[in-house]
Amino acid sequence: MKDLFNFRYKEFPFEIYSASHIIAVILMLILIVLLYKSRNNLSNNGTKAIRWTLIATLAAGELFFQFWYAINGLWSPAVNLPFQLCSLSLYLCIIMLLSRNKLIFEVAFFASLTGAFIAMITPELFFGYPHIRFFQFFIVHAAIVLSCFYMKWVEGFTVTVLSPFKSFIGLNLFAAAAYVLNMVFGGNYMFLDHKPYNPSVIDYLGDYPWYLLSLEAISLILFYLLYLPFHLKKNVKK
Repeated sequence: MKDLFNFRYKEFPFEIYSASHIIAVILMLILIVLLYKSRNNLSNNGTKAIRWTLIATLAAGELFFQFWYAINGLWSPAVNLPFQLCSLSLYLCIIMLLSRNKLIFEVAFFASLTGAFIAMITPELFFGYPHIRFFQFFIVHAAIVLSCFYMKWVEGFTVTVLSPFKSFIGLNLFAAAAYVLNMVFGGNYMFLDHKPYNPSVIDYLGDYPWYLLSLEAISLILFYLLYLPFHLKKNVKK
């Protein structure tokens, strides 16, 4: 049992698009559908239960991540500070769920939703099923996605045509901080120093530093593509 907590990922190698990977993605999609279908039928207690379950899941996932690195003697400021996109999204989602702040929602919704979806499809993960990190990774990323949809569908938060741009600016401010931390600690936060080791969409965006410029353009395009259904829905209502 203790082997499932160790750092020897060669014993449990992650295989992209393996059965366990596909099942994890499907389970997340099922939860999204269930949340959407129940969005108008939740009692006040039901709403609170979902909100606090998401907060607890995100917080527990992050605490476990930090603890797991520590007990394996590998905690490092080059790896464990919350400046990878999904770690950043996790903290943003917790703050968003606690504060219900509109600006935090706007930044978190686009940056977190696109980042977490891409991470689920092409994970930067070395530990496969049934390693504990496999479960932690997919549970946390699914909770990030569900938190964004919860705020939109259940809490009724809205986005405007400027929301994707606000999220893009916020993301770049975080990237600037991550760049400084990479220089200080020798890390690779937000993949600003090199591409992920595992196969990902970044592999098709050119060499360093050109893939960073491609990521900038793709991020803004994805944010506005995500906004498009809301824009179309407004026009239909009008």
